Amino acid sequence: MKHLPLSALLPPLLLALALSACQREAAGPLDTATAQTPPANDQPAEDVPPATAPAVAPPVSDTLARFDGYGDLRFGMSAEEAKRAWGGELKGEAAADGGCYYLRPIWAQNAAEFGFMIENGKFARVDVGNDKETAPGGGKRGMSADEIRKLYAGRVEEQPHKYVDGGKNLRIGDAGGGAGALVFETDAAGKVTAWRIGVPPQVDYVEGCS
Repeated sequence: MKHLPLSALLPPLLLALALSACQREAAGPLDTATAQTPPANDQPAEDVPPATAPAVAPPVSDTLARFDGYGDLRFGMSAEEAKRAWGGELKGEAAADGGCYYLRPIWAQNAAEFGFMIENGKFARVDVGNDKETAPGGGKRGMSADEIRKLYAGRVEEQPHKYVDGGKNLRIGDAGGGAGALVFETDAAGKVTAWRIGVPPQVDYVEGCS
């Protein structure tokens, strides 16, 4: 058998290698645009409720009178505790027998205008007979009975006034479930002449400390 010299074989071999390399370059890398994986869905599968606005804080009361007291004073405090909580001068002398009496600020002419009822040594009620003070819920002296009924709709208990013909006592309990009650007194024309707030039984004393 006749053998070709190596020098005769090299050119065809080199040509074959060159063609192979050209074919690989022509094929090129895999098109990355078509090979990319679709982005994952980052949305939750379940329905998500829309964001809600923060709750609006209830308006701050513009009255010092409360179903559990007045300002820093709380029903059930001792007379001395009530005086300290008031912080200013209060007129009034304790009853010798430890019974019912009133403390009032220096600007009040009498307890009927404004006074704190003390009985058995405890603060139990506030009496208001002026136009400056506002009851919790918005009631005031000078309002009509109909205005009171609207302000405290569904909460008013009506009774005839013991001493005023045609007058009424409009009693409102604490909507928060406390023991306190608010009582408006009206004249025969249906106008509020005074109101009081306190705890039973003192809040229901028609004659005050008399």
